[in-house]
Amino acid sequence: MGEDDQPEVRALFEEHAITSILAAQNLGRTTPGSKFLIVGDPGEIRAVAWSGHNLVPVGDPEAMPLLARHLKRRPRRATSIVGERSAVMRLWDEVSGSWGRARETRANQPALVIREDPHIAGDDRLRNADPRDFDLLFPAAVAMFTEEVGYDPTRSGSGYPHYVRTLIENRRAYLIVEPIDGVPTVVFKADIGALWGSVAQIQGVWTHPRVRGHGLATAAMAEVVRLVRQDLAPVVSLYVNDYNEAARRVYEKVGFRHEATYATIMI
Repeated sequence: MGEDDQPEVRALFEEHAITSILAAQNLGRTTPGSKFLIVGDPGEIRAVAWSGHNLVPVGDPEAMPLLARHLKRRPRRATSIVGERSAVMRLWDEVSGSWGRARETRANQPALVIREDPHIAGDDRLRNADPRDFDLLFPAAVAMFTEEVGYDPTRSGSGYPHYVRTLIENRRAYLIVEPIDGVPTVVFKADIGALWGSVAQIQGVWTHPRVRGHGLATAAMAEVVRLVRQDLAPVVSLYVNDYNEAARRVYEKVGFRHEATYATIMI
């Protein structure tokens, strides 16, 4: 993608602000081995994809066959395809014959949005994590990732510890610490995994198994939304697996509303 393409690409991302954020946050970044792919001519860009460890398509689902044709000519780097459902599923239809079976398909992930402060009380124990919290936060982050994705992220080297430290340094990690069996323990955590323009996307929401089912997550999420809107962005979003009814009830109580739908293909 050249400099001349950026205004049009930015406009496309703004048009799809909730579902493009995982790609849009990379505008202006230089990441070795990652790049933007464009479908269409200048002035008529139909779709854009961020191609890195995640492949994030944005735009016209009918442009996905052209994107797939390019991708199939090169070694696969992505370990997942994630983004707006119709674009993701169309792209996967086109590349799956070359890329093999999916490890897991999550084809219905409601994208939820809140544009005002919650009308319920927050949990005033929630705060930004600071560097001294790393040893407390990291086990919770690993537990969250393992539950959500299905494998231990530490098996891949130092990348995940670095990611968690970066979240802390950028004040994009939130936690509640309380004693369990007399030991200070993270009982709730959430991160801002993506931030672009007026939108922040919450990721990595996790409640300690010992305190689930007691309403902690609802008040904690309400406080996360307040702090994010105060400090980072006025629009707060997240996406959730459709079958996770407990989480969806929490988000509905906080005030999130369904505005779009994601899908994720884990390869």
